[in-house]
Amino acid sequence: MSDPSNHYSDKGFWKKLKGVTKLAGREVLEKALWLYCALQRNDMSATAKATVIGALGYFIFPFDVIPDIFVPLGYTDDLGLLIAAVKTVSEYIGPEEKRQANEKLDDLGF
Repeated sequence: MSDPSNHYSDKGFWKKLKGVTKLAGREVLEKALWLYCALQRNDMSATAKATVIGALGYFIFPFDVIPDIFVPLGYTDDLGLLIAAVKTVSEYIGPEEKRQANEKLDDLGF
């Protein structure tokens, strides 16, 4: 299996997010959006960026440990990895990033 971080792109992230909104559930999308919003910060360290890009790349990559087609189990591995990434880069996920993520979730109907 190739390195999931090689699969990250803004375009790929939004395509995946919009394609799985109802299947993945709010918690998965919320954590992905927290990470995405944090990635936009200018003060994020290179190590933190690599963590976020790896986690979001895994989220985008369709062939992961539990394939996403096995709903709802298919997103449990994604959620676990997203939660681990959130904990690792939590210093970059503040009220503003959470507000932006919640606005986007509202736009998506959550």
